[in-house]
Amino acid sequence: MTIQETSSSCCTPSLSSSVTTEDAERIAHVFKALGDPTRVRLMSLIAAAEGGEACICDLIEPVGLSQGTVSHHMKLLAEAGLVTREQRGKWAYFALADGGLEGVAESLRMLR
Repeated sequence: MTIQETSSSCCTPSLSSSVTTEDAERIAHVFKALGDPTRVRLMSLIAAAEGGEACICDLIEPVGLSQGTVSHHMKLLAEAGLVTREQRGKWAYFALADGGLEGVAESLRMLR
């Protein structure tokens, strides 16, 4: 029995990515931020809040976590570009970032 050589063209990758490495890293960062149920709940609470913003003090009780833990979650959401933060005296207020959720949807469309 002899082993036949395969044509080099059959092993040439014909796939290419429509997402750059930088885009993939950015998208993964956003999805990592959304990958925690508490952060998804926090985003929902902010979206449902009167005026579309919420004080950190109003987010603690509904998720049942300490202020420090909620602040950590909010920092990750802000770093991912999903929320904005405004300091008002002692308290931080958060709102959904303009275009943040639309950016998430666009990221999914890029993967097609």
